[in-house]
Amino acid sequence: PSILLPLSPWDPSSPFPLGGLGNPQITPCSLWDPFFPQITYLWIFPPCPQRELKEQLQGLQESERGHTEALQLLKKQLAETKSSAKSLRATIGEAFERLHRLLRERQKAMLEELEADTARTLSDIEHKIQRYSQQLRKVQEGTQILQERLAEADKHVFLAGVASLSERLKGKIHETNLTYEDFPTSKYMGPLQYTIWKSLFQDIHPVPAALTLDPGTAHHRLILSDDCTIVAYGNLHPQPLQDSPRRFDVEVSVLGAEAFGAGVHYWEVVVSEKTQWMIGLAHEAVTRKGSIQIQPSRGFYCIVMHDGNQYSACTEPWTRLNVKGKLEKVGVFLDYDKGLLIFYNADDMSWLYTFRERFPGKLCSYFSPGQSHANGKNVQPLRINTVRI
Repeated sequence: PSILLPLSPWDPSSPFPLGGLGNPQITPCSLWDPFFPQITYLWIFPPCPQRELKEQLQGLQESERGHTEALQLLKKQLAETKSSAKSLRATIGEAFERLHRLLRERQKAMLEELEADTARTLSDIEHKIQRYSQQLRKVQEGTQILQERLAEADKHVFLAGVASLSERLKGKIHETNLTYEDFPTSKYMGPLQYTIWKSLFQDIHPVPAALTLDPGTAHHRLILSDDCTIVAYGNLHPQPLQDSPRRFDVEVSVLGAEAFGAGVHYWEVVVSEKTQWMIGLAHEAVTRKGSIQIQPSRGFYCIVMHDGNQYSACTEPWTRLNVKGKLEKVGVFLDYDKGLLIFYNADDMSWLYTFRERFPGKLCSYFSPGQSHANGKNVQPLRINTVRI
């Protein structure tokens, strides 16, 4: 059905313009009657029910596809989470079992050492008891002989036997200076847990690595320590360093000397008393000239301290980190083969951020102490924490 609506005459300012009578689903069509030229008609076509249903069907189908895809993703995530949890349980179990095994082995070795010390000390004491017992009997014999001789009433008989008696007594007088070694109790006392931990340290992997910095990559305003474990920004004139493709010329940065292409690695960086810094990893072949965007697509995987007390991961865009208090020392853990780079608060090993990547080549540790200021802010260096046991 349709509606024939006369407008006499048609007025462009009518509240029902030809655009659709205020209803976008109604399609109007104007007609002109030559017999009544003073009247303009509008032929109104109501919306088609079939088209409306098709549009609703299309919306439902799109919603169905969206829900189906979401369910598939959730099921995949569910399976991956269960698999990850199973793998992590095994990893945690293996790590603790290794520690338990090392502790049991160290306990066994220490107890065996204690038993050996005990046996050696007891044997020495028993040997000395036997020797001193024999000597005591001889001394007692000599004492008895002398007492009997001194009791002689006849002085002539007494004096006649003095020389032979003295010769007999020579073998019965022994030194009584007793020398012995103390039982080594101190070896098994004191800070026993700390002693055991130090002995285990060489068997724990990974431990903080003794990384060094590569002077050939350092920006000319950076000052490195003689052992290449400390880097600071220098406010003085730039150092007269020879330029090379390996050296950063705009970013105040420096790379570590060692490149990682496999395995598991861990190191720590002291960042205390600073208001700006950036640390992490960089591809060995990253661009080092000009202004550089520090982000994964450019080959950098870093976290940054900025604005005095803010921490972020250098993602695209940056990801703000939830850090309680101020970081004093940052731990960096790399599992190259699994594509994991994890940052920790090294004081309590609380997690900060994780990069999951497929690393295309070798990686170097990356350090930027940031610029220091004339007002004394950010003048402290970055220092690689070397654990010496």
